[in-house]
Amino acid sequence: MRSDYTRKKMFGEYGLYCNDKIVAFVCDDQLYVKPTLPGREFIVDLVEGYPYPGAKPYFLISGELWDDAEWMAMLIKITSEALPLPPIKKAKGRA
Repeated sequence: MRSDYTRKKMFGEYGLYCNDKIVAFVCDDQLYVKPTLPGREFIVDLVEGYPYPGAKPYFLISGELWDDAEWMAMLIKITSEALPLPPIKKAKGRA
C-alpha cells in the first residue's frame, strides 16, 4: 500500500498526516509523534513532550533522527497503521 503524506498549517504550527490520519505535529521546530504502542516499541530512547499547552504527551523526536529518512518513514508508517481512521465528517446541509 502506498502512503500519502500531507501537512496542514494549524495553531500557527503544522500537523503531519499519513493516509488522512494525523500522525505528528511540528511545533517550535520540534517533532512530536502521536503515541502508539508500536511506536513506543520502535523508538529505542523514548522521550516524551507536549506539542502545545493542554496536550497529552507525544513522542518527541530528536533532530538527529529527522535526517534518518528510513527510520522516520518506518516510525510514521507504524504510527499510521496503529491509529484508527478519522471519523467521516457529515456534509453540512442547507436549510
